[in-house]
Amino acid sequence: MRLLVLGGSGFVGRAVAEEAVARGDEVTVFNRGLRDAPAGVRVVRGDRLAPDGLAALDDGRSWDAVVDTWSAGAGPVGRAARLLSGRAGHFGYVSSRSVYRWGASMPLTERTPLADPADPGYAGDKLRGEIEAAEFDGPVLLARAGLILGPYEDVGRLPWWLERLARGGPTLAPDPRALPLQYVDARDLAVFLLDAAASARAGAYNVVSEPGHTTMGELLEVGNEVAGGRAELRWIDPAVIKAAGIEPWTQLPIWFPPGPDHDFLRGADVSKAVGAGLRCRPVGETVVDTWRWLRSLPGEAPQRPDRPPVGLDPALERQVLGE
Repeated sequence: MRLLVLGGSGFVGRAVAEEAVARGDEVTVFNRGLRDAPAGVRVVRGDRLAPDGLAALDDGRSWDAVVDTWSAGAGPVGRAARLLSGRAGHFGYVSSRSVYRWGASMPLTERTPLADPADPGYAGDKLRGEIEAAEFDGPVLLARAGLILGPYEDVGRLPWWLERLARGGPTLAPDPRALPLQYVDARDLAVFLLDAAASARAGAYNVVSEPGHTTMGELLEVGNEVAGGRAELRWIDPAVIKAAGIEPWTQLPIWFPPGPDHDFLRGADVSKAVGAGLRCRPVGETVVDTWRWLRSLPGEAPQRPDRPPVGLDPALERQVLGE
């Protein structure tokens, strides 16, 4: 397959490019060149935010499939979809479950009502991206991913937890241990995107693990073991965490306490994607491989400039733990 990845050197795009190369596909990645591209790909440079930023792609080449990982304002998605119409056989857009209307009835299915397209935030950006992707004149796949983890993560959620666990000592762990998590490893998302392109699948798919794939307890306990077993996990009641002013998701990455926010983020019906071939690897494999990647880096893990750093201040953690 001749594949074009818009992105291709960061997190999800890199996973797609590496999986495609491993399959023997002919892979082109298009990006600004801020990070090294995977081995075995053809690199094309351009800035999608510039007026003529896609000019390097307007060279008459054609592809069997395109994967677009853009996650900011939707304009670049539409420009790419229109430019590549007639020159590619399939368009896969990495969207988000954030496009669903907040407070909608659970579980979230692909038929759940959507957010307001005028929403100025991330949900609106992704929904407008879906609308712009529809400008492509062939089959368009909307991969509505949730939390994405795995090697090369550049948001910092799992890397922060692994680094914190590696430091050891008394460690704030948010209760309940049995709180179910729903996420997707970027590599499993990549496999789904490529298989969907090969099958010309179109439409929206919730692309995350099945509910209860793992729990907060298993994630942190496996992470602690992998990172050296030096952390003393102290499971703290959500009410205590809230009273301390600690923000879920940002200061305690990955975690939301039981309630509507957690249900919205962890309550997707993925039967459609599973029926189309989605398979999610065990949490231990994601944790082990992410830790191995972190240890291979010469410095700190990469951090996307458009996302704020995550994690809990050590002084506040000690205060809550009474240390």
